[in-house]
Amino acid sequence: MAIDFNNTQTIYMQIVDWVFEQILTSAWKPGDKAKSVRELAVMFEVNPNTVMRSYDYLQNNGIFLNKRGIGFFVTDDAVEKIKFLRKREFMEEEVPVFIKNVKLLDIDVNEIINLLKA
Repeated sequence: MAIDFNNTQTIYMQIVDWVFEQILTSAWKPGDKAKSVRELAVMFEVNPNTVMRSYDYLQNNGIFLNKRGIGFFVTDDAVEKIKFLRKREFMEEEVPVFIKNVKLLDIDVNEIINLLKA
């Protein structure tokens, strides 16, 4: 399986996003052992150092726990931490663009509320 990597984000962060999705969809549950760095590198056809960079990010943000000699494991509070990280990113990067477009296009707030309710 190969990811169709895009040019808008670094490869290691696209791998991080893939891991986030595995956890948020319960494909990987708290306490589960993550795929090895080599296994994921082969699966995505990338350099193992790229996967290791992703795993370092996940470990530094409390999503993974590294048990030396055994591997990486999903932490018990990984889902909450992922939601926090994604919400912060959404609020800092996407919401300002959304608000700008609402104002520029003179969209009524009630139209948006109705869409959210649907």
